[in-house]
Amino acid sequence: MSGPLLGGKRILVTHADGFMGPTLCDVFRAHGATVIESVDPLRAPQAPAAVVAAAGELDVLLVNLAHPAPSTAAKDVADNEWRDTFAALVDPLPRLVRAVLPQMIARRAGKVLVMGSSSALRGMKRTSTYSAARGAQLAYVQAVGVEVAPHNVQVNAIAQNFVENPTYFPPEVQADPRFQERLKREVPLGRLVSAREDAEFAAYLCSDAANCFVGQVFPVCGGWVQR
Repeated sequence: MSGPLLGGKRILVTHADGFMGPTLCDVFRAHGATVIESVDPLRAPQAPAAVVAAAGELDVLLVNLAHPAPSTAAKDVADNEWRDTFAALVDPLPRLVRAVLPQMIARRAGKVLVMGSSSALRGMKRTSTYSAARGAQLAYVQAVGVEVAPHNVQVNAIAQNFVENPTYFPPEVQADPRFQERLKREVPLGRLVSAREDAEFAAYLCSDAANCFVGQVFPVCGGWVQR
């Protein structure tokens, strides 16, 4: 009889209090993982390395980075909006990965999973800053994923949209009739993907059953990017 999906795994979850963090932590623990929750904003250049060092030996780094999505027209995007969004969503990623890769490469085992956005996979109006930042995350995952695959380290990303979470689709947004109409119009699934559905898929990607995936980006968006 097989054990828990993530039994014995030590998993660091960043921004654990935002975006997909709370549900990821609950689901991963239910699958037997030891979850280290970090709520550090990771803005300081040295913070990601310090968080990884404090966590100790890790089987999985779960990069969950949350930041409000600006909705500025491209012609009006100011430098400070661009810099602030990239500082929150892009800059911490290579710093975290640089900090964790040496131990994973030395053991020839480990995974990095990035909770990204499918806004990088389909054009949307007034999202140039946010989509560019999320796109940078996905391009980084693809490049690093193929680079470290020979060391038996898997780096992948979930590119999500229309997934229940408190940062981008809080209850007040979900309750808006105009949003419900938008769901029916734009999302083939006709509803939000539940937070648990998304987290269960993330748990699978973080398990030993998913060792064959290398530098891949998995859309989880109810079919939105296929439209």
